[in-house]
Amino acid sequence: MSLPQVSNALGTITPAREIVRIAKRKNVPVLLDASQAAYHMRVDVQALDCDFMVATGHKLYGPTGIGVLYGKESRLEGMPPFLGGGDMISSVTFEKSTWNVLPYKFEAGTPHIAGAIGLHAALDYIDAIGLDAIAIHERDLTAYATRVLEAIPGIRLIGTSPEKSSIVSFVMDGVHPHDIGTIVDREGIAIRTGHHCAQPVMERFGVPATARASIAMYNTREEIDRLGRALETVREVFA
Repeated sequence: MSLPQVSNALGTITPAREIVRIAKRKNVPVLLDASQAAYHMRVDVQALDCDFMVATGHKLYGPTGIGVLYGKESRLEGMPPFLGGGDMISSVTFEKSTWNVLPYKFEAGTPHIAGAIGLHAALDYIDAIGLDAIAIHERDLTAYATRVLEAIPGIRLIGTSPEKSSIVSFVMDGVHPHDIGTIVDREGIAIRTGHHCAQPVMERFGVPATARASIAMYNTREEIDRLGRALETVREVFA
């Protein structure tokens, strides 16, 4: 099974360790998607005990087209390679091929060298600031953004778990999220709108889509205030 450590649509932090523990009792392997979590909090694969973990590089302030894939050695040893090319073989004859040892078995051909260098630089950058400092700043901004949006008439927050990361999803009475996004963009604030590749979640909350403010370490309270003013403009347009 697969599950996100943090929901990209709601910001909810899932009880991943407990879910993994339940899955283990049923002998179900677990892939943990930490793409939304890895730049907000510490991800300890040993503590989580997941079989696989993935994270995207661009959410870690790195390049696109590269990321992280972790797998337990016992799982990877039992898996055949899914790509063919240089370095992933140990020997090749007309009769058979034998695969290289881990991790080379899964690293066929020329790797994404420039992307790896860029991702390394991004991780060094995050380490220099410190994940704990980033988390404190983002929690403060998320709480502030929640208060600002809750004070705007017609706004309804979607996803209000007390255990959540720095995402604030919302809808506005009588306004489609795409229209919210267009007007807010004209006011100089970039947000994401749509179903966020999470249509079952939208169905669960009875909405076609949401507007989503994603808060990062470089954001400020002033920008949250600008978002609030932009949403007041949306209300005026659709009044």
